[in-house]
Amino acid sequence: MPEISRFFGIVIKMFFDDHNPPHFHAFYGGDQALINIRNLSVFAGRLPPRALGLVIEWTTLHQQELLDDWHRAEGQVPLAKIEPLN
Repeated sequence: MPEISRFFGIVIKMFFDDHNPPHFHAFYGGDQALINIRNLSVFAGRLPPRALGLVIEWTTLHQQELLDDWHRAEGQVPLAKIEPLN
């Protein structure tokens, strides 16, 4: 599962050829959440509220890049790194 970004202790990864809906995996400490790229919702797992807020903020800034990476992953093409939240 390639890492596409890392910020404030949060690691963002995406699987190749993963199931719909388009999503990514966010890891923070021992927690993990799956985030729907299109509607910014958590549909599996959980993150602490502060970490989740940072992930949602980052996602709104990079939504199109995330969708582009999702399409790359579907085609088994290397994923692009995405700028971290600063």
